[in-house]
Amino acid sequence: MARIFITGTESFIGRELIGQCNKRDNTELFGCDCRRPIDKKFHMVDVRAKDIVDIIPENIDAVVHLAALSTDRQCRNNAYECFDINVLGTLNLINAARKRNVGHFIFASSEWVYGETKNDEVKTEDSLIDLTRLKGEYAFSKLISENNLRMSHENGFCHVSVLRFGIIYGPRKSNWSAVESIFNAVKTKDEIKVGSLKTGRCFVHVSDIAHGIIKAVSLEGFNILNLAGDGLITLSDIVETSEKILNKKPAVIETDPQNVSIRHISNEKAKKVLHWEPRVSLETGLDNLGHFLSEKENACVQN
Repeated sequence: MARIFITGTESFIGRELIGQCNKRDNTELFGCDCRRPIDKKFHMVDVRAKDIVDIIPENIDAVVHLAALSTDRQCRNNAYECFDINVLGTLNLINAARKRNVGHFIFASSEWVYGETKNDEVKTEDSLIDLTRLKGEYAFSKLISENNLRMSHENGFCHVSVLRFGIIYGPRKSNWSAVESIFNAVKTKDEIKVGSLKTGRCFVHVSDIAHGIIKAVSLEGFNILNLAGDGLITLSDIVETSEKILNKKPAVIETDPQNVSIRHISNEKAKKVLHWEPRVSLETGLDNLGHFLSEKENACVQN
């Protein structure tokens, strides 16, 4: 029986992770969020609270730390709150985990720690990170916490896994990536605008992220792993797949076709170390998103 404590239980990833764990017979969950949790077995506690140690069971197998200001938009020009939650909150949780003899600390980081990249670059976990190419407080806060965890592990802390998430998409109401935004535009508009259709990212579905976190629970030592999609998905791919699923053909206007932006994040190490790979194709992911949005619309009509 794996015993797991999750921070950020009410987050997009947190809800998906809990859903997958609940389908397993060998997992017992504990957790908290700064919002009031839907499930009453979880606690309403901020990760910065000193008494968070009181709700973490002794000798738990893993802490999965998802709680954070998790977007650049939330952190931009908001350095104090960003570092208070993302850095000092993580340090507080590290101290609590140490007191409770936690076996493994899994930290949700981000591909944005690699900073600005050239279109022909492929970023791996061994890529040198240039701090001068970090353009936002969010990425910097994640990188600081990564290094705090590395130093803690070197000084006798438990096993640590830093998971650098790619750009996540899936069924959610807000904080959309380009995937959800373009799909919704194809669904609702006669004309959509994009910068360059050749722009691409290694988008990854939220269910694959949750699956990777579960896979990481059994790791030992200190590990950094990219959990990203299996290859580049361009804006053109998203438009065309959305059109196919929705049977719609809006006019597509490229506002800056020559300004192509590529971020290629390798997931090869995660495949080898975790025996993990993305299982949700873009078409499947968008089809599920379509059902989610339809259910949301029907609920609004009924209310």
